[in-house]
Amino acid sequence: DSAATSCKLGRNADFQAIMPVRGKTLNCMKSSYDKIFASDIIVDLLKVIGCGVEVKGGKKSGGLATFDYNLLKWSKIIICTDADEDGFQIRTLLLTLFYRLLPTLIEKGKIYIAESPLFEITTKDDTYFAYDEKEKTEILKKIGDKKYTLQRSKGLGENEADMMSRTTMKPATRRLIAVKPADAAATEEIFDVLLGNNLAGRKTFIAEHAGEYMKDVDV
Repeated sequence: DSAATSCKLGRNADFQAIMPVRGKTLNCMKSSYDKIFASDIIVDLLKVIGCGVEVKGGKKSGGLATFDYNLLKWSKIIICTDADEDGFQIRTLLLTLFYRLLPTLIEKGKIYIAESPLFEITTKDDTYFAYDEKEKTEILKKIGDKKYTLQRSKGLGENEADMMSRTTMKPATRRLIAVKPADAAATEEIFDVLLGNNLAGRKTFIAEHAGEYMKDVDV
């Protein structure tokens, strides 16, 4: 799709590869292994990663090899999605996939999230990228009285290859968030609350914490 094309044009093909994941993957916290390994998207992704899969209880792994960390093909696995509600949901679903099927990669610090800028601010001499409203305000103060154009990101597919290179692909200028299992039990609990069968816990969580996210609601 257009987002994958932008990433491909902005990458360094000597050491970077792109695998588009179209649409939303299964919720791996709620799905059976049989359903998970019937998903072509998930199986293809696991094959590209190359180190097999970690399954519990001796379950079949859909023809994939048993996990072997030494067979991992990549130094970093980076999740790149739009900075909107759909993108956040896709990101969370992919994280649950890694948490359930490849938890060792999280433990060893191999999984990252690429931050996507929300605004592109262009003057005659420079182009700036702001990742939130605070950064936008700071950049505009820095620009001062200079003329500028301000464009809100419409999604990865709308970004030019040069922008993708600078903000997402180039190690010197991109921003990555390392996914760390600070507390595996707490991680499993929150995934269950947000994406599992714990409906009562999810209602309680929303009631207690929804107000913390009102500033991020785009209405």
